[in-house]
Order: sequence, then C-alpha cells, then structure tokens
Amino acid sequence: MNQAAFGGGATETILNPIVLVAMLLAIALLFWLPRRQAIAPFLCIVFLVPLGQVVVLGGVHFTVLRIVILAGLVWLVRERTHSSKNPRRQLDRIDWLFISWAACRAIVFMLLWMQHDAVVNQCGMLVDTLGGYFVLRWLIQDEGDVVFTAKVFAALVAVIGMCMLYEQSTRTNVFGLLGGVRVSPEIRENRIRCQGVFQHSIVAGVFGGTLLPLFFWLWRRGKAKVLSALGMLGSACMVYTSSSSTPMLAALAGILGLCCWPIRREMRTVRISLVAALAGLALVMKAPVWFIIAHIDIVGSSSGYHRALLIDQFIRNFWDWWLLGVKDTGNWGYDLWDVQNQFVAEGEIGGLVTFVLFIMIVVQCFRMVGVTRRAVRGNRTREELVWTLGAVLFAHCTAFFGANYFDQIKIWWYAFVVMLSAMAAVPALQPETEAAEPTQSDILSVAHYEYKV
Repeated sequence: MNQAAFGGGATETILNPIVLVAMLLAIALLFWLPRRQAIAPFLCIVFLVPLGQVVVLGGVHFTVLRIVILAGLVWLVRERTHSSKNPRRQLDRIDWLFISWAACRAIVFMLLWMQHDAVVNQCGMLVDTLGGYFVLRWLIQDEGDVVFTAKVFAALVAVIGMCMLYEQSTRTNVFGLLGGVRVSPEIRENRIRCQGVFQHSIVAGVFGGTLLPLFFWLWRRGKAKVLSALGMLGSACMVYTSSSSTPMLAALAGILGLCCWPIRREMRTVRISLVAALAGLALVMKAPVWFIIAHIDIVGSSSGYHRALLIDQFIRNFWDWWLLGVKDTGNWGYDLWDVQNQFVAEGEIGGLVTFVLFIMIVVQCFRMVGVTRRAVRGNRTREELVWTLGAVLFAHCTAFFGANYFDQIKIWWYAFVVMLSAMAAVPALQPETEAAEPTQSDILSVAHYEYKV
C-alpha cells in the first residue's frame, strides 16, 4: 500500500507527556467553559501541537487534533441536548456545500483505491473535516464570537511567530522537541525555511500571512491594540522565516484587499477589468496565461515554474482525473508528484465533482462578503469587519495557487468559512451590544439573500 496516499505517517504512538496533559486540560476546559470562551482551548490545542502527535490503536491513527474534535463532538451533542441558552442557526447554503464537498471527496477517494485502508483513512478525514467544521460552527455563532476568535488567533500567531524566529536564529524547532515534526529546519539555497508547529514551511507562512488582515482590523478597532500588534508582528515573523514566496504573496493579497476599501462599491467593475486583463494577456502571451506564476519569485528560491507547470498538466491530463481523481501525478512531469496547489489537489483526490464543489464554496464565500457588506451598510464597524474577511478570503485564494492545505492549517480555513457564515447571519440575529440595531432595509436585504439561497 502507498502509505503517503493515505496520509500515513507514524506507525506507532507518538505522544509527549506534556502534550497529553495539555490535551486533557483542553478537553476539560472545552466542557467547563462557556461556549465562547471554549474557542480558546480548542484552537490552542489544534495550533500548538504538531500533527505528528498521534495515538495508534489497531492500526488506526488518532491524532491529537482528531481526539479533540471527537471530544468536541461529544460536547456539541451535550450542549444541543441540554442547553437552551445558546442560539441555533439552521443549515444554510455554505453548510450544505461544505457537507457535499467533504462527502464527495471521501467517496471518490474510496472508489479510486478500493481498499480497506482507504475507507479507514477517509472515515478519519471526515471526522477531521465535518467534525472540525461543525464544532467550530457551534463555537462561532455571532459577531462577538468572531471577534473573540480573532483575538485567540492573534495570541497563537504571536507565540508561533516568536518560536519560528527562534528556529531561524538557532536552527532548532522548539515544537520538534515535542515530537511529530522535524527538529532541524529545511535549508534551500542557503535559506532556512522554518515551519514551527506545521508540517511544512509553506503552510506555516501561509497561516501567518492570511491572518494578517484580521489582526490589522483588530488594531484599527482599538480595543485590543497590544494583542493585535503582537499578532501582526507574529504574522510578519511567520511569513519572513518561512522563506517562501507563497506566504508573502498571500500577505500582500490580504493587504491589497484592505486597500480596496475605498472602491468597495465598484467591485463589479474591478472584476470585469480583471477578466478583461487576463483575456488580453492570453492573446499576447506565447505561453498560457497561468505561466505568469512562473515569473513570480520574491525570495529568490521559489518554484514558480513548477506551480505553473502543475496547472498546465492538470488541464492537459483532464481525462486522467475527472471521474475519480488520480492515484499519482508523478507521471505528469518532473517533480509533479508534489501537488502544491489546493485547486489541483481537489481534482487529484476527488475528481471533477469535488473540484467544482470546492470552487462553489469559494464563490459562495465571496458572494456572502458582498451581500453581507451591503446588508450592514451604515454600521461602519461591521462593514469593515466583513470587508476584512473578504480580504482574508482573497489571501486564501492567492495561497491556494501555491500551497496545499494538508495539515492543521485546514482547520483555519474551516474556521474562516464559519466566521464568514456567522457574520452573514448577524443582521438576522439579535445584535451584539456594540452593534447598531439593524434597519428595515438591512432586514429586507438579508431576507432577500435568504430567499435567493
């Protein structure tokens, strides 16, 4: 069996005693703390423990992430059964798209491999994906939860950023001392590529880079200036020490998205202009337009040509992967087994239907940004927060072209979708104390959106 194909890693239990105590404490706090405060221990154990910390029982891998998610599902069932104080939102379009994408991805993968190990693997992945998503959806339900989550991420990034800076200066990964991630960082062309708690330096940098706009909004909000400043500093450290172009491009995309605030009502024109520009480039370029990526190199050791060639071969080999994905992309070209592109990875693992569903999730997220921003127009704080989430989404989409969200960074993507969904529901729910009462036009706008959905 191809161990890598099923995400296999350790064949025996790797669980540091410190991690065990931290995990048990996080689970206890998850059950003891109020819903909003429970976000903190959940995210802390997810993003401060290497994914390689795992308990192997009967050949089944229970990562610390998976164990905490399972505990979170038990807590969620208990809360929904016994608590009447917390609000409950009905499943909306983004939720159904997410469920469909995750289920389709798993089913197609199992049909492709037709092995018992593939079934076990995808059952575990569904726990991580759907379990993680719905635990986060229950934890993050309104605007106050979104703000609190942003603060938790700021604290986490500050810690991870300082650890990666230490890794850069000493060539020792402090998270590697726990086990489950390498102790000595990778070095490419004399550049130290730090990875911190993550499985690769690229996803480590992307995590910090995509969160940067959210921390800037916290700083502008003015009620968590020290924490948000530490978060921005941590983001900068993570992006810099990862020594990769993709995190830097993601951070720049997020900043560009924030800078588009003055023209937020002209985005239709911007989109049309962008499509027209790409069409024009396609007419004058000798190579396909996606080979623009090959010319982007910020750190001097990027593999932009590999990214462009991967997209090119993904399109050329459409009939290889469209139905059930493909077991191996290595025969597409030199080094193309390394699928560092989230869009390509969706097609590779789940075929055309999974690829389309993932695109639909991204499109629906952009749609929610536009609709929600118009619904909260007149409430500057909310409107800026929604626009900031749009900038984060743009940063994610930029990162998708150069990174595969294969480790715990996927939980950040799920959390982001949940945060955006929560903000989309804000005008229709009881407003927070700091938010203005929704006007009749706001309510009608949201009602119109729900009718269209």
